[in-house]
Amino acid sequence: MPQGDAEHVKCLILGSGPAGYTAAIYAARANLTPVMYEGLQAGGQLTTTTEVENFPGYPEGITGPELMVDLKKQAERFGTDVRWGMATSVDFSGHPHIVIIDEKKIIHADTVIIATGATAKYIGLESEKKFMGFGVSACATCDGFFYKNQDVAVVGGGDTAAEEALYLSGLCSKVYLIHRRDKLRASKIMVDRILKTKNIEVLWNSIPKEIVGEQGVNGVILTDAITGKERKIDITGFFVAIGHKPNSEIFAPYLEVDGVGYIQTKGISTKTNVEGVFACGDVMDSVYRQAVTAAGTGCRAAIDAERWLGEQH
Repeated sequence: MPQGDAEHVKCLILGSGPAGYTAAIYAARANLTPVMYEGLQAGGQLTTTTEVENFPGYPEGITGPELMVDLKKQAERFGTDVRWGMATSVDFSGHPHIVIIDEKKIIHADTVIIATGATAKYIGLESEKKFMGFGVSACATCDGFFYKNQDVAVVGGGDTAAEEALYLSGLCSKVYLIHRRDKLRASKIMVDRILKTKNIEVLWNSIPKEIVGEQGVNGVILTDAITGKERKIDITGFFVAIGHKPNSEIFAPYLEVDGVGYIQTKGISTKTNVEGVFACGDVMDSVYRQAVTAAGTGCRAAIDAERWLGEQH
């Protein structure tokens, strides 16, 4: 534990995506004088996307980074103290809650709103990074519309990959579902739907070697897992659907999480099993993972925190 004087905060928000900023807006307007630490990726996952067309209030669309700048300005307008830094450890065994920032600064918080999000898992190809936001995506619901009537590929074999492929099949001319084995891990009902959808083709025993293109993606080179032979398929969109990892490691010793690491909340609230600690956004949502749903849970977290504080007096 770092030595030194601790700063006392009424409402501490960890993470700065749509959930964190919305929580900050509501908490600030409720006079909770929130302090936010932006985390490792200021603005969250949306800062890695280009066009966002499904966030309400932007009829012409907006880029992910611009949207995050707008949300930050709105949070600061009402008095949120937005700071650079990330939580590196916590102690939720007593009250106030202890949060260590960047392994040195000690915060004592009456309430903590966790909005640290989740990180999409990627295959690890250099070409994935090269084309991120220019043909490579980890969210079909977010970006599928941009590939209307085009040929795309989805990588994965579980329910997430099946859901992404089925969603894209309603928009795209052709969807290739790339899987490294000869059997999908997805539930039987999802596998049946995949196999019955005419414009979905499952490419069995196939491993992506390289995503190719110039200004954007125009194909992917696949290696046959059995024969080692390579072939190229022509696509304009490459969707990675091999799961997400919630950024909840430092909280797991104190908070209830599921088998993957998503923080568990009580009913429709954002309350965790620890009094005064709330979770919102993708760190607790394994189902929807949208900017607007994250923002909604951020609103709920701030209201839950305000009410909880009111009940303590």
